[in-house]
Amino acid sequence: MNIPPLLSSLTIGLWLFMGLGLTPAQAERADRDKPMNIEADALRHDEVNQVSVFTGNVLLSKGSIVMRGSQLEVRTDADGYQFGTMAAESGQRAFFRQKREGVEEFIEGEAETIVYDGRIDNVRFLQRAEVRRLRGTTLGDEIIGNLIVYDNLRDTFRVEGRRSAPTAGTQQPNGRIRAMLTPARKAEPPVPAPPAQGAAPALRSSGSLAPRP
Repeated sequence: MNIPPLLSSLTIGLWLFMGLGLTPAQAERADRDKPMNIEADALRHDEVNQVSVFTGNVLLSKGSIVMRGSQLEVRTDADGYQFGTMAAESGQRAFFRQKREGVEEFIEGEAETIVYDGRIDNVRFLQRAEVRRLRGTTLGDEIIGNLIVYDNLRDTFRVEGRRSAPTAGTQQPNGRIRAMLTPARKAEPPVPAPPAQGAAPALRSSGSLAPRP
């Protein structure tokens, strides 16, 4: 897929990009109302500011959401919405995964920093970002850029390719995005099986079941 050079300096709104705009990329809507469960090696909690910092092999689960990284900062606002910022170790990337609603498909991605916003229900992938859709275990669509914003409420993805300076180990040319979009194919009707070889012909009824004399 060739992307015009103009897009190297623009923000791209990919309206329902999953499935080439044919299938809404809806995640599980109820995830943001689920409790946040976290495992880590250490925790520092600030009760006054309602901020918790988890460090060391951090694993977060929230409904169908799974996040992994080296450090996680979690805060809760006055209305009870949760916010999480997951960072990776130097040279590594944090991980995010969420099930799509009503189908066996998943949105997953990696970036140096992943920010989950429970109030507006979106996820931001920052620096060396990569997001893809999996149909079961099969890769469907994939987008690579410097910033990817997944807006669950509006079913949109926004991608930026701009970068202030090249990053070691980057997966895309400086200032460019890359996208692979595959069409969502409908299941074809099954082909009827051919008749068995040498099958006996069907018998016609004579109209009488009485035995012959």
